[in-house]
Amino acid sequence: MKRRFSPYSMPPWLRTCRNACQQCIIPICIFQGIRTFFFPTTFDVLLLALLILIAVAFHLEWF
Repeated sequence: MKRRFSPYSMPPWLRTCRNACQQCIIPICIFQGIRTFFFPTTFDVLLLALLILIAVAFHLEWF
């Protein structure tokens, strides 16, 4: 059986860090999207894809 993930099983400092990252990831994605729109480099596109993947993981509560 698959065990359900509970954020309350984590230490308080890790929950605080996770919540701070969850709040900051969307503005960083928006900034990186604008930067990629004006100066598209391979690194910027890959970084934007990684940031979007992290944002989706937070939204779907994968970690």
